[in-house]
Amino acid sequence: MTFDEIYNYSCEDPEKFWGEVAEDVHWYKKWDNVLDDSDAPFYRWFSGAETNVCHNAVDIHVEQGRGDQLAIIHDSPITGSQQKITYSELKSRVARFAGVLKDLGVEKGDRVILYMPMIPEAVVSMLACARIGAVHSVVFGGFASNELAVRIDDCQPKVIVAASCGLEPGRVVEYKPLLDKAIELSSHSPDKCVVFQRPQAVATMRTGRDIDWAEAVKNSKDADCVAVAATDPLYILYTSGTTGEPKGVVRDTGGGIVALKWSMKNIYDVKPGDVYWAASDVGWVVGHSYIVYAPLFNGNTTVVFEGKPVGTPDPGVFWRIISEHNVKVLFTAPTAFRAIKKEDPSGAYLKEYDISCLESLFLAGERTDPDTLNWAKHHLGVPIIDHWWQTETGWSICSNCPGIELLPIKDGSPTRPVPGWQLEALDEDGHSVKPGQIGALVVKLPLPPGTFPTLWNARQRHFDSYLKTFPGYYETGDAGFIDEEGYVFVMSRTDDVINIAGHRLSTGAIEEVLAAHPDVAECAVMGVNDTLKGELPLGCLVLNSGVNRDPSDIVAESIAMVREKIGPVAAFKLATVVKRLPKTRSGKILRGTMKKIADNTEWKMPATIDDPAILDEISESLADLGYPKNNQT
Repeated sequence: MTFDEIYNYSCEDPEKFWGEVAEDVHWYKKWDNVLDDSDAPFYRWFSGAETNVCHNAVDIHVEQGRGDQLAIIHDSPITGSQQKITYSELKSRVARFAGVLKDLGVEKGDRVILYMPMIPEAVVSMLACARIGAVHSVVFGGFASNELAVRIDDCQPKVIVAASCGLEPGRVVEYKPLLDKAIELSSHSPDKCVVFQRPQAVATMRTGRDIDWAEAVKNSKDADCVAVAATDPLYILYTSGTTGEPKGVVRDTGGGIVALKWSMKNIYDVKPGDVYWAASDVGWVVGHSYIVYAPLFNGNTTVVFEGKPVGTPDPGVFWRIISEHNVKVLFTAPTAFRAIKKEDPSGAYLKEYDISCLESLFLAGERTDPDTLNWAKHHLGVPIIDHWWQTETGWSICSNCPGIELLPIKDGSPTRPVPGWQLEALDEDGHSVKPGQIGALVVKLPLPPGTFPTLWNARQRHFDSYLKTFPGYYETGDAGFIDEEGYVFVMSRTDDVINIAGHRLSTGAIEEVLAAHPDVAECAVMGVNDTLKGELPLGCLVLNSGVNRDPSDIVAESIAMVREKIGPVAAFKLATVVKRLPKTRSGKILRGTMKKIADNTEWKMPATIDDPAILDEISESLADLGYPKNNQT
């Protein structure tokens, strides 16, 4: 079937479509209804069914005779070590650690917080929770104590599983003191903490509460998979909210298995046994969906990477891993490729490796500027596929789907909605806008399987945040347009559309022009307050390594480029060169915080920021443009 035929089928009869897809999943009990609309707009998939995530991810492959196939390749350039774990070995490790959790009183429905770096034990912990029906909540390793405390209070874990430390280039981040302080700050206390000791920093244990991972595993017995309802939660993943309160995205069990397994074949075009690498972290949604669950559902070998795209040890580490481990598909964030491009603009490190095994590169996490996309296309010589999705959706809203049919690629577009997703662009009154006109990007309900049925203990907030503004639709919070061929262009977050004297412009469109300057490695544009025009765009430019021209000349050229490409309506005249951009640990640029600094309004240090010192640098750079220094409140 062609892409159009499959897409139309998925929209015209979603129950039949997803019911057929679900036949490829192991169920202990089949569903009563494929789609349960009895509580609309809170839809549920596969109600009445029973299954188990760990069985579908691990046990089933052993039962089918592929236990000797590699399930996990752990590559840590920081420690200079590798581990290769077969499906049989993974099953043994997971069953044994699931037994540890059972010994500690963890039962179906109990919550377990995981506070782990990128080591195999993080994957084992997630699967062990799923094996016994516990709900895991992974908190990014090294997250600040107060943020961890908020999550402890919100999901009230019976047990916390942590490592003694995480490793960053040139430094060791001790997790245990952060965990101890978080428990002191929280009103809820876990019964026990299981600590995996790493040799780089051995944690001090608290008698009566803390348990050594190795000792616990030695004294435990294997636990079997437990049947859970398809509608039971698999995990809670906290994402950033505007109010500062935790926003716990819930992923359910059955729909997640169905959608993620389908996506591996149809979106990423990988077969059982292929090596698949999502260069992310288990603390983010990409890590949940595409480091752990989807590749294992599909019987792939997944790469778990403890390192950075540059600096561990150089901009060639991605190419080494692809070549050494025979990676077929790489999935990473555009910011990773911008970092590589900045350090190695000519692609010299790539020439040292044979990456002919690579068949495609998928990018997601933020908008891919055409300059980065074209750099990757030129140097890799494979399809570069920008795709768009969110923590809430769990998998792609829009993507080219080479597993079905590779459609023509348009620079700056994540192609078209994936089967199951009915996307529209609406104006503020909820009316469809014309092709090419920017609107709020929304998805017609019901969302397909594998998305999020609710927020943890926050049903009303879920409705108010996502379902209230446009009745009958899921509000993505992103703005963009759909062209006459159905291609989607995600330009910015809805609140990043700036109003310049009544003209609505996307910051993403301006960034696209700036990124095309040959000396610019990456950039960020935000709307800042202006007494005359309401808002004006302000650009921050990071230059490629080795550029030694006068920054003022580059700024002048960039301003001229925007005037030429977008026109005087953009009123673009404010730009500055900065050493680096403030980002979250997952690579998203903190434009909102930069705007508050420029507008001299109150701001707080974002909990997810990668390096807080960058914001002081930004404040200094903006002061050179005449903005008052704005320190953290």
